[in-house]
Amino acid sequence: MTRMKLQSVKVRTVVVPLRRPVIAAIGRFDSWPLVLIDAHLANGVTGSSYVTPYRAGAMPAIAAEIRDLAEALTGSDVAPLDAYARARQALNVVGETGISQIAISALDMAFWDASAKSARLPLAELLGGTAGDVRAYNSNGLWRHSPDTLAQEAADLLSEGGFDTLKLRLGNVDVRDDLEAIAAVRDGVGDGVNLMVDFNQALGTGDAIRRCHELDDQGLYWLEEPIDYSNVAAYRELAHKIRTPIQMGENYYGVRDFYTFLQSGATHYAMADLMRIGGVTGWLRAAGLSDGAGIQLSNHLYPEVSAHLLRVTPTAHWLEWVDWADPVLEDPLRPHDGVLTVPDRPGTGISWDEKAIARYRVS
Repeated sequence: MTRMKLQSVKVRTVVVPLRRPVIAAIGRFDSWPLVLIDAHLANGVTGSSYVTPYRAGAMPAIAAEIRDLAEALTGSDVAPLDAYARARQALNVVGETGISQIAISALDMAFWDASAKSARLPLAELLGGTAGDVRAYNSNGLWRHSPDTLAQEAADLLSEGGFDTLKLRLGNVDVRDDLEAIAAVRDGVGDGVNLMVDFNQALGTGDAIRRCHELDDQGLYWLEEPIDYSNVAAYRELAHKIRTPIQMGENYYGVRDFYTFLQSGATHYAMADLMRIGGVTGWLRAAGLSDGAGIQLSNHLYPEVSAHLLRVTPTAHWLEWVDWADPVLEDPLRPHDGVLTVPDRPGTGISWDEKAIARYRVS
């Protein structure tokens, strides 16, 4: 394989429409911001990736940090692990979490895509695994809105790709509203469907203990982030007081914070977000930690890249499927029979629909 010298990086920002609005404790989103990255190498290969900063107003700062970091790496070889180390060193004086980590993650994913394309292998195969199926749940709906619509929406979500597992967002002021939402979904799809719930950190510690106790007999698959993600001590207490497994981890920046929460005994399942954990390199290190801890690991967003990574993760659990980047993807992943299949083509499979990018482009 030829050496991969970074020639230039192109960063673009878009805001794309969502098929269903995101409505949760974190707010309401009718559209979704994406920062698109293309790393052009001297060997003619382009590695592509994207990050999703939730708020469109955050895109200029993130794009600027990615460009700044890319400038520091331009002209050098970008073997992903070496480039990751150099990127961390370049940004440690301003702090490695937050926007710094997002910039490192964005470029890391693009560099791994370029590496796999240069080797003419799917990313999963470059990492020593195989392309194939990953079991998935549909996370494209069931947000916090009127229970009147949840039954039909749940049925629609199941039919989109032969799913048997869905995620519902809870955390209403009154537990009766949460119970009504669960009942509505069950009315729509029956009791045989796996139902995960996500609180998006909506509750205080005391209320979370009460609420989770009251939901313990609902047959839920997991309870995700009922309280502030940073309150590890409270999660440890909660994990020992309820029967339904706790899921968390998506908000941790980098593997050191991820390790701290894993070794604390504060969760039963773990989840990592590629934008925050450190891209592909960060995920691989988090996967090793999860394996050592014996904790099953799922992804948060980024299904295109996460599908490859779950194929090489020892404790791989669930793939969260969202289609939020689909409007600018030339060949988006499509679920079938409750799984997503890693495409048997070089790289991660991310390629852009340039006409769509022109339509939705901000900068």
